[in-house]
Amino acid sequence: MISFRQVLISALLMTAIAFSGWSIFLSNQNRAITTTDASSTQPDGFMEGVTATFMNKEGTPALKVDAPKLIHYANNDTTEFVTPHVIIFRHATEPWHIHANHAKTLQGLTEINFWDDVVIHHAADKDNPLTTIKTSTLTIFPDQQVAKTAEAITVTQPDTTVYAVGMLANWDQGTVKLLSQAREEYVPHS
Repeated sequence: MISFRQVLISALLMTAIAFSGWSIFLSNQNRAITTTDASSTQPDGFMEGVTATFMNKEGTPALKVDAPKLIHYANNDTTEFVTPHVIIFRHATEPWHIHANHAKTLQGLTEINFWDDVVIHHAADKDNPLTTIKTSTLTIFPDQQVAKTAEAITVTQPDTTVYAVGMLANWDQGTVKLLSQAREEYVPHS
């Protein structure tokens, strides 16, 4: 016959086993949550001395990226660049060059955000004069060949400097639309 003492010991032992199992389960859950949170903020790779050329559907260069260092994060397929130089190739003879202290891509290369001393440069060609645009931030959409900023900009061309706030550029069409507060200075070469 089973005594009350044996039932009590069995019940206590089963309770201890259940609590141990529950404790292990919670410990593993917390470890999984911590690992997931850390992996979303920790890089999954980096490269130094990067030069990458991306081709369009026709097999010609569309975009080239040079950077001394990039860091990739799996979360949102985000890449951060240190002092990048990005070249946007278009149908015109001369490409557009973008330099900045920092840049970040989101969702692969669908959007590139530049900040801190952004300089856009286009050498003169048969359709456009030498052009330099300076701003503090810039977002480009390489597939649409569009760039925009809401920040103050300075556009410099031979004999002319234009100041404005905000810009929308379409490299494929070769147009730059100034959004507000545009003023121009004529500075003749001597």
